[in-house]
Amino acid sequence: MVKKSAADGHTIGALGRLTGVNIETIRYYERIGLLPRPARTTGNRRMYGGADVRRLTFVRKARDLGFPIETVRALLDLADQPERPCDEVDALVVRQLGEVERKIADLARLREELDRLARQCHGGRVSECRIIEALSP
Repeated sequence: MVKKSAADGHTIGALGRLTGVNIETIRYYERIGLLPRPARTTGNRRMYGGADVRRLTFVRKARDLGFPIETVRALLDLADQPERPCDEVDALVVRQLGEVERKIADLARLREELDRLARQCHGGRVSECRIIEALSP
């Protein structure tokens, strides 16, 4: 483990503010290997450099797009090999797009069902509620 002075980089709090990632999430990403273990100061504080900021920003953007952790890991691996053809990246994006489209279809069905239930409500008392009746076994 390399010891650094506080002037050599960013603390975990600063990294979180720079990237918009929660501190606990940063620690989790370190534990699972998405982020490398950071250098520590002589006072044992984590210190992050520009490469860490870029990598964590990449991870956050990928997660914002809904990519699962293992796909983010694969994207990072591909990003670390810039001379490779990008067909694997394309395939990962197309797969994620399919997953998003499936979720949209699921949400549309959910919306229709909730709309149908809401139209069944005609006021009155809970004992006569068609929505409660529809939800009950």
